[in-house]
Amino acid sequence: MLFLHLTRFVLIVLCLTHFTTLDLKAQAQTSSSLLPTSSQQRIAESKITDASIRADVEFLADDLLEGRGPGTRGDRLTQKYIISQFKQMGLKPAGKDGQWTQEVPLVGVTTRPPSTLTFEKSNQSLSLKNSDDYIVTCGTGVEQAVIQDADVIFVGYGIQAPEYGWDDFKGIDVKGKILLCLNNDPADNPEIFAGRTRLYYGRWDYKYAKAAELGAAGMLIIHTTPSAGYPYQVVQTSWTGEQMALGGKQVGRALLEGWLTESAAGKLVSFAGQELNELTQSAQSREFQPVPLNTKLSMKMDCRVRSRSSANVLGLLAGSDPALSKQWIVYTAHHDHIGMTEARDEKVDNIYNGAVDNASGVGSMLAIARAMAALPESDRPRRSILFASVAAEEQGLLGSAYLAQNPPIPAGHLAAVINIDGINILGATEDVVVIGRGKSDMDKIVERVSRWQKRVVVGDQFPDRGYYYRSDQFSLAKIGVPGVYLSSGVHVIGKPDGWGKEKLREWTENIYHQTSDEYSETWNLSGAVQDAKLMFYTGLQAANQESLPAWNAGDEFEAARLKALKQLPK
Repeated sequence: MLFLHLTRFVLIVLCLTHFTTLDLKAQAQTSSSLLPTSSQQRIAESKITDASIRADVEFLADDLLEGRGPGTRGDRLTQKYIISQFKQMGLKPAGKDGQWTQEVPLVGVTTRPPSTLTFEKSNQSLSLKNSDDYIVTCGTGVEQAVIQDADVIFVGYGIQAPEYGWDDFKGIDVKGKILLCLNNDPADNPEIFAGRTRLYYGRWDYKYAKAAELGAAGMLIIHTTPSAGYPYQVVQTSWTGEQMALGGKQVGRALLEGWLTESAAGKLVSFAGQELNELTQSAQSREFQPVPLNTKLSMKMDCRVRSRSSANVLGLLAGSDPALSKQWIVYTAHHDHIGMTEARDEKVDNIYNGAVDNASGVGSMLAIARAMAALPESDRPRRSILFASVAAEEQGLLGSAYLAQNPPIPAGHLAAVINIDGINILGATEDVVVIGRGKSDMDKIVERVSRWQKRVVVGDQFPDRGYYYRSDQFSLAKIGVPGVYLSSGVHVIGKPDGWGKEKLREWTENIYHQTSDEYSETWNLSGAVQDAKLMFYTGLQAANQESLPAWNAGDEFEAARLKALKQLPK
């Protein structure tokens, strides 16, 4: 009997050992299958290089393309260049009726703002100076915008967020009035909104849309560098000249959209008998009540309105799996920038070349596309890959918004988006910065590949700036597509702590949306190559996994995804 028990025990141990060995082998095989293959690495090394990225960026950021303003000659040249690259790679056109482009109809409005804004109270008046104190534009496509005796009301942050129990308007009638509001969203209490992390409620486009929804004549947002994430000079360059909106019926735009400097806002509030600091403090609470400033604004703006057209350039690499190829992984990078200003002095640079923002993103996307297209049949992605170079991002994500409103396939079949907006020009980094980290399970792929690269994944280094809502993946997120948006790492190898973050701060303050954003041979693109390879491998793994990428439970865009999946044809 003892022998029988011992025999059974030995058999059980042997079985357990056998199955444990099998399980470990399976885990090793699974883990191994999730890492880049030798052929994928070989292709990445040959196609995603400093030279390939640099060559595309140098051309796209050249003065010859005149800043790639939407609807301009430089814009059309840019599209032609990208199409030629897609053709050379062997991609297929993914636009309607076999076209390489998806036309994006635009309406361009050039506002001639008044030299002064004059606010009146009783028999007194306060005049503010154009550009120095304010920037205003006409939000709708009318040739003359007239505002007469409109009451001015301070509305805190201008937010209605029922899920947070927040309403800055408290039911007041703001029809025909001018709203004055703070930028960003309340940040002092981490239990309200997301603390220092900016949500979409803190974005200027949300605030202007809310003003229009409530019937206001206009909204003036108070600019501060901390609340905007960039200095006032960015407002001066970005909000002057021709402003674009999607063509067709103009909805969701107020007649007047503008910014006041903090100093000018302080003068206006003081003129009304209030203190800006006190109003700002009162706006931090749910109990905030709108404050009529008992002042009126009358103004007239003449506008030039014209129809324009740009285009998204769409190239497709067909997937290898008969079933999964119906789903697409999307890479996006916007090809536009601000264009040119009128040259008043031939010695002054008037071309906004947009080298980092975003000739560099297009260059990286093209390098990734070359690598994808060069993969052998055995390594081709199972899902299809769409490379979308989108238009008019600088004008409010217009090209990607149009793509989201008119997707080439049903939104539920758009598996994931990987967006490239700017690249690392400082050198290789120890970290990978994921904007919007924690929103979807795409993070797991990024983390896995980053570990393989011996890098650490971190979240947004400037969460108060709301970067997630400022680039093209946001347009696709609104129709339910989860994705990845990387930013430059800040721990640059061989540099002291804080060096990378300081360089990014300097770039934002001195170069972002300025004519100084030009290509330079001194760029260190080793970090850009790192990141492009990371996005290449991430896209491949998302394309090859069985499951559809998904938002994390409870995310703000999860409902849109569920809706899109429900609407798929049976």
